[in-house]
Amino acid sequence: MSSYKRTYSNEQSINFIIPIMIILFLGIVYIMSLRYGQGAVSFILIGIAAATMIYWGFVIKKMTRTEKPKYTARETESKNWVYDVIKGENEIVFVAEVPGPDDKIMVRLVEGVLYIRAAGGFSKEVPVEGASGMQISDFKYRNGVLTLRIGKTTET
Repeated sequence: MSSYKRTYSNEQSINFIIPIMIILFLGIVYIMSLRYGQGAVSFILIGIAAATMIYWGFVIKKMTRTEKPKYTARETESKNWVYDVIKGENEIVFVAEVPGPDDKIMVRLVEGVLYIRAAGGFSKEVPVEGASGMQISDFKYRNGVLTLRIGKTTET
């Protein structure tokens, strides 16, 4: 023997409950209207009660619906930016994930702060300790990874 157990979601349960509630309420109103005699008032009361119950049935059904929000946070703002700074004796190597094509990437080193701009409004500022008086000596960008070599200036 095998048994089949089926579970219902909230919306399916409400689809069963609301019509039963409406029929019971209309029955009660009809029985009450019979006590007041045969007249137009009873039909008006039944119509008003039916319209009210149908309206509240739709309101209850709408309240139990679970919908996904229409707007979510942008992914670019919620992601953490990954970068690494490797310090050597005479140079500093900076490696980071940067979005966009290589012709849209702009990098500047000004007074120890590395400014990186790329496509799609990507903009970061990274303070690099010990980089004052240095300049970018090598720039490589492959497969979304930016590699910079920052070395001491050679003045002649």
